[in-house]
Amino acid sequence: MTHRVAVLDQELCQPKKCGLECVKYCPVNKSGADCITISDESGKARIDEDICNGCGICVKVCPFDAITIVNLAGELATDRVHQYGPNSFRLYRLPSPGRGEVVGLLGRNGTGKSTVVGVLSGSIRANMGDYRDPPGWDGILEHYKGTEMKAHFEAVRDGSLRSSIKPQQVHMIAGAFDGTGAELLEKYDERGAARQLAAELGLGASLERRLPEMSGGELQRLAIAAAAARDAEMYFFDEPSSYNDVFQRAGVARVIRSLAGAGRSVMVVEHDLVLLDLLSDRVSVLYGEPGAYGIVSGPMSSKAGINAFLDGYLPAENVRFRDKGFTLDASSTAAEFQEGTEVVSYPALSKAYEGFSVRAEPGAVRRGEVLGIMGANALGKTTLMKMLAGAVGPDSGSVDGKIRISYKPQYLQGGPDRDVEEVLGMANGGPVAGTMEEEQVLSPLRIRRLYPKNASTLSGGELQKVAVASCLLQKADVYALDEPSAFLDIEDRIAVARFIQRFARSFGRAAVVIDHDLQLMDLVSDSMVIFTGTPGREGAAGRPAAKSDAMNSFLGSLGMSFRRDERSMRPRVNKEGSRLDKGQKAAGNYYNC
Repeated sequence: MTHRVAVLDQELCQPKKCGLECVKYCPVNKSGADCITISDESGKARIDEDICNGCGICVKVCPFDAITIVNLAGELATDRVHQYGPNSFRLYRLPSPGRGEVVGLLGRNGTGKSTVVGVLSGSIRANMGDYRDPPGWDGILEHYKGTEMKAHFEAVRDGSLRSSIKPQQVHMIAGAFDGTGAELLEKYDERGAARQLAAELGLGASLERRLPEMSGGELQRLAIAAAAARDAEMYFFDEPSSYNDVFQRAGVARVIRSLAGAGRSVMVVEHDLVLLDLLSDRVSVLYGEPGAYGIVSGPMSSKAGINAFLDGYLPAENVRFRDKGFTLDASSTAAEFQEGTEVVSYPALSKAYEGFSVRAEPGAVRRGEVLGIMGANALGKTTLMKMLAGAVGPDSGSVDGKIRISYKPQYLQGGPDRDVEEVLGMANGGPVAGTMEEEQVLSPLRIRRLYPKNASTLSGGELQKVAVASCLLQKADVYALDEPSAFLDIEDRIAVARFIQRFARSFGRAAVVIDHDLQLMDLVSDSMVIFTGTPGREGAAGRPAAKSDAMNSFLGSLGMSFRRDERSMRPRVNKEGSRLDKGQKAAGNYYNC
């Protein structure tokens, strides 16, 4: 017995343009029943899941890929936690919080992680899939009778469970609070911990600035501090790594772990596997069809959970949710490129602004090579990239102006008011549909489905992928990408990293990548430049070095040690103070990969 899921993407569905193929070709409609109709309210297609036979013809004939039809195991019908409406997203099962533990939630964007946070915190009342006549608290408690979740929802119902949530969209805080960072922390400091939290998160002088004047990283850490300062039984942190560099992420990890150490329950939604591994005691994997449905797995150790997600297979539940797994073996090393042709070389460079300066030792990028750039925020990494791209002129030294460089900036201001296909066509210098560029660039990055969407309405992750694709579509010698992992889920991060490297290899181009995701940088980089200095005052870029040497030096400055997982081949961070951590640090081997 199966349980039918029929979901319609309201934004993609365009009945006035498509000729209503789904209605015309539905075999149930042809038999005289009304399986697919056009809603009088929305003017969009509406699918009756009760009489749909799951043939999938409507999915194939829809020119805009707006329909998803899935047949799930019948027993899941009783595990439905929440559904937003007809033919819309639904969530199955919930993770169990644990006192004194950090539970990590790992899954693709659009599989329900934020819905989980809403339901467990009480900001969303679960309707158990009955969006027309949702049950009251008695019905919810009856559903969870005999499970540990019943006590949780009793506390939510009674208002005795105090929850603190760090939201995903931290930039919205600046529009909701008209004051300084210090005033925000004072407002939420129920534990008397604001000063200590601000110090641990490196906020310092940032607290005297008003929120609209803060950078994304400052807003992120301020939101984390405000959430952690509240006196609650349960804390939720939705993507706490965004905008922060690796040093700042380490501080975030310490703050979140300290809450669990004080006996509180903590849940973290995160796509940075290094941070998630460092933070989590247990991991629940969310899988399904993004935007259609999400299923929460049972709890696993952090190692087993992350490896299960990468494998695409849950052994305890005998469920395969992806055709193939990811093996994150290390890329090649700089030694392979030492004899290669230099695409761009640069002498010692320097640039000074009022109150800040940056200098870089000489270096070069070779054909087929990906050069990774790592370091703390505000050290001049983006300035170096802009000097290489010709967007900023150095005060001393020069870069060959004949080199064509395509540059993807760090901050994306939102797409133009035109559809994605047109935006990509402008980058390509002509239409992309049916071209070799579509096959070589857009299909691997899974962008074709976005063609009819308006670029101004894209999510952060969608906009990031379009920006990466637009960069790679341009005709250039060097492709410079500043933080391509931002807003992407882990599957897209791996896909983008592998594609950038494959793109450079296959077409003999050179690429330069700045990012703070250590997993992505380990995967994509052939050689690395490490930045040191004093953030906001001066930065210094070293010469390009072999990845193993650069990573060892960088991890040493972080006080972290890595080993490579024997199964997934991903670099794993050792728990601080563990036997492996102490042994590697004593030997000066911070990067045992």
